[in-house]
Amino acid sequence: MIEQSPYILYSDGNGNIFEDTSLYTTGRTGWDALPIPEDEWIELPEGGQLYELPGRRGIGIDVKTGEMRLCDKGWGVAAFIPPAHTGFYMSAYETEPNAPTLPLFCYTAAGWLNDKFYVPATRIEQDIRQDCAGYDQSKVEFGVDALLKVYPHNRLVDHLANNCALTYQCPAARNYFLGRWECPVPTSPACNANCHGCISFQPEEETIVSTQDRLTFKPSAEEIVEFTVPHLETAPYPIISFGQGCEGEPLLMWQTIAAAITEIRKHTTKGSININTNGSKPDAVQELCEAGLNSIRVSTNSVQKHIYEAYYRPNNYTFEDIIESMKVVRRNGGWVSINYFVFPGMTDSVAEYEALRKLISETGLNMIQWRNFNIDPDWYLGKIGVHETGEFLGVKQLLELIREEFPDVKFGYFNPPAERMTGNYELDFAHH
Repeated sequence: MIEQSPYILYSDGNGNIFEDTSLYTTGRTGWDALPIPEDEWIELPEGGQLYELPGRRGIGIDVKTGEMRLCDKGWGVAAFIPPAHTGFYMSAYETEPNAPTLPLFCYTAAGWLNDKFYVPATRIEQDIRQDCAGYDQSKVEFGVDALLKVYPHNRLVDHLANNCALTYQCPAARNYFLGRWECPVPTSPACNANCHGCISFQPEEETIVSTQDRLTFKPSAEEIVEFTVPHLETAPYPIISFGQGCEGEPLLMWQTIAAAITEIRKHTTKGSININTNGSKPDAVQELCEAGLNSIRVSTNSVQKHIYEAYYRPNNYTFEDIIESMKVVRRNGGWVSINYFVFPGMTDSVAEYEALRKLISETGLNMIQWRNFNIDPDWYLGKIGVHETGEFLGVKQLLELIREEFPDVKFGYFNPPAERMTGNYELDFAHH
């Protein structure tokens, strides 16, 4: 809790950020700028970064008059908050006509008070698996060298090493080379959705650029088995996860994945096998469960059909299919999470809240991973045709309401290992 609202930040366009003590910071929800309650601010967590927002002027509240006005000293500023944190408000600004589209990051509000940066957010997950303090680059490079020697012909290990861990500093790939926790297993170069904010593929004519290059080959079941079995056998709290940011939709490769899971389980019973997916093929999900899949995480920007389909633009599947995929996994005794893209003003709208309650009750959902939506807010709302966001609860209030009504639904940011799914969910991660 802080004693007053933080002051607004602005950028001079040359990478320098200043505070303007004549204005308090506001937050954006939907299309609106609002004052942010004092109890919703936390210090910018380690690993957080500040971005300048070119072509955008921050909206503040005048310290003297209490009126809203623009900060005309420079460009607006937003924060990227690190994994395991969920933001309550986006950065509030007015966009000039020729402003560039923002790249695919999250744009949380940020302010300055008593020599510290603050953001309206909460730590939603205690798991430390992607905290920046946990990565030592020299150890990652040592792990890459060692494992490339062990698997000289494995295209997936090469992709995870040279593309993911070394080029993009992907936290999941770095954890694999550090021999711990969740090991990413990309499998699919193709996709059956056309998400506006896809991080691995954007059409040439689009104004945004994908943040990474997509997998270009289809791995074999043998390549998958070769490096995942030793990981499951030796890593602490081991998980292997199909479906990564550097690929398309893994369910399009379900036969290969099913064959790999079957083979993996002949060699080891340890750890958890997860798929991150759009949930588009319930029949394929059933086959994977029969092979030994333990958990599924279905990504969605909304649990309302019309908002989901406007963003995902699915090919040959519908919103109903993703709900069915969740039910399939629950019927098979598996763990179901949603990877829920939090967009203040949309995720916490009254209509979305009602739809979420219905989804939890219908599917028996185990977990909500409250992830910040990495997208330019104006661009997103324009693409899905939302010009009025209507009544909203506030993200903090939404979290409290869902917690109260569904105390068994876990909140987090990462796929839990088997030890958390079956036993003590609140494992102490800080000491491993």
